[in-house]
Amino acid sequence: MTYSALWFSQIQFFGSLGFMAVFFTISLGLSWVLFYLRLRAMGEQHLLWLPVYRFWVRIFALAFLLSFASSMPVLIQLGSLWPSLLPKIQAVSSPLLAVTLLGALVFKAAFLGLMLFGQRQLAEWVHAAIVLLVALGNSFVAFCLLVFVSWMHTPLGTEWLEGRYVLNSWAQVLSNPSLLWYSLLFIGSSFVMVALLMMAVLAQQSIRRPLGEGERRAFKTAVYIGSAAWALLLMAFIGNGKMVADYQPIKAAAAMAYWQSGSVPQWLWMAWPSSTEMINHMSLGITNVGHSWLGHDAEGGLLGLDQVVGMSPPVFVVFWSLRFAMLAGVLSFFVLFKGWRLGMLRHYDPSALSLTKRKTMALSGFLGPVLLLCGMAYQLFGVMPFVVNQTITINEVFAQHSLEKSVLSLFAYTVVYALFVFGFVALVRYTARYGVVSVARRRGRA
Repeated sequence: MTYSALWFSQIQFFGSLGFMAVFFTISLGLSWVLFYLRLRAMGEQHLLWLPVYRFWVRIFALAFLLSFASSMPVLIQLGSLWPSLLPKIQAVSSPLLAVTLLGALVFKAAFLGLMLFGQRQLAEWVHAAIVLLVALGNSFVAFCLLVFVSWMHTPLGTEWLEGRYVLNSWAQVLSNPSLLWYSLLFIGSSFVMVALLMMAVLAQQSIRRPLGEGERRAFKTAVYIGSAAWALLLMAFIGNGKMVADYQPIKAAAAMAYWQSGSVPQWLWMAWPSSTEMINHMSLGITNVGHSWLGHDAEGGLLGLDQVVGMSPPVFVVFWSLRFAMLAGVLSFFVLFKGWRLGMLRHYDPSALSLTKRKTMALSGFLGPVLLLCGMAYQLFGVMPFVVNQTITINEVFAQHSLEKSVLSLFAYTVVYALFVFGFVALVRYTARYGVVSVARRRGRA
């Protein structure tokens, strides 16, 4: 085994996990948006909102299919790349993964089919209830996964005995300090991503034709949802930073590129961190700012990366992934602000924008995935070289694959995922251009 093989395996697993997370996040946010649209379609404006629901339910189905299918490679890689991990944490992982898989299968088998194909056979309120159950099922699966990940980063409620974790209290596992902020970050990212996707698709549609009243109201809905989610995301970002400083001080030091304990901290907008020299090249920031974002020792001194020489996370990756996530968040704010301004001046009609601005807004749909993936990189790479914080290292659980196999596997997965992403974007663009095209006329189709 070489460190190169280990790095390629980590990149492969992160790529698979990120691919699944992006489409699962879209399906989670869209499921709640669809519930809102379905409720609006039950009122007097049925003919106005039902076409909007039918359009976005197609996008939801496609995103859900990709997220569900990509979960299989993640589970396979969890066992093939890190075979020694699950036996060490089975007291927590086995129940959580079992409940997650059961919930996903029940959700798919029981409710999803009725939502997609049973609209015309069910009473309106029954179908709306089914859509709600789909959203709740998606949320339940997300919660179980977030409990698992947050526990690995702050492993409370368990005890390390004889090379494995023993469960002491599920209440402490479910109330670990990372869970609240990880959940809020994920929920905020989900709705920001969906709002930007809706605005991007509607902006793309406005290039081809004038938008109808229902589509303009959908644009307004996206602006409202995205704005509320962005505020939630900002609050979660601040809270998560405080939590990381208290419970994951090494990740906090890596995010700040803070090397020497007790030195004057800087909030760096950009820098070139060097782990070998333990300095920052070409840094630009504000001096004597950021004390509350760093961990403290028992005497109140600031903790730097010199405390864990040789066991620090990849500082360059952690530092820049956080900055790119912040940049994506700022750009998302400007897109949402443009949506508000458009609402006040032009009744939420993107057709009033210039062609260049509409094309720019159409491209803003990619900001959501960038925000999510950079945030995930910060959270996951920030705990390295540990898998379970301060206990199990990656080297302990790696499957010892050769460099050639690792490179070949990464290349194959990259090609497959790239084709899926290209296909998803192409189908969304096609649907935005030509609208919903019926493929069957049998009773019961949505």
